[in-house]
Amino acid sequence: MLLSTARLQLREFEEDDWQAVQAYQNDLLYLRYTPWTYRTEGDARDFVQMFINWREERPRYRYQFAVVLPESSTLIGNGGIRSTHAQPWEAHIGYELASTHWGHGYATEVARALLDFGFNELRLHRIYAQCVVENTASAHVLEKIGMRLEGHLRENGWMQERWWDTLVYGILASEWRAQQANDSLSV
Repeated sequence: MLLSTARLQLREFEEDDWQAVQAYQNDLLYLRYTPWTYRTEGDARDFVQMFINWREERPRYRYQFAVVLPESSTLIGNGGIRSTHAQPWEAHIGYELASTHWGHGYATEVARALLDFGFNELRLHRIYAQCVVENTASAHVLEKIGMRLEGHLRENGWMQERWWDTLVYGILASEWRAQQANDSLSV
């Protein structure tokens, strides 16, 4: 499976991707909003293998894509959309990029591609995302793609030896379609 944006490709993970994943996941800037403080080779291999295993699930409810620059085939992050068999009409998205590729609009492209895939291919009714309050760049991405702030969960996550607040964003299929219609009219 392959999703394409103007500047990126989102492809299924391959076993050898662990090296690029480990490299960006050990960057100090990246680590600010994660539950871990260091990633070993085993951690990165297990991380990638989990996504490879998801491809075999039937029915498939979880998709995690390697984010790649097509001209160089460089893996710069990942993004995914996940639902459950209990609630197949709703899913959540997430994304992460190497800090060297922050500030170029790539996260916005990835998040939009995930919404498009979720609403148009998976026929979802609702998609949501969460981010820690301090991660204002991620919150900005979610707002930029048309998601609405639905809630502020106080101290609902424990990582890096402290409690964190989380923001919850959501968008409905009808809102996504209206946004797409408006975008096509303004072109």
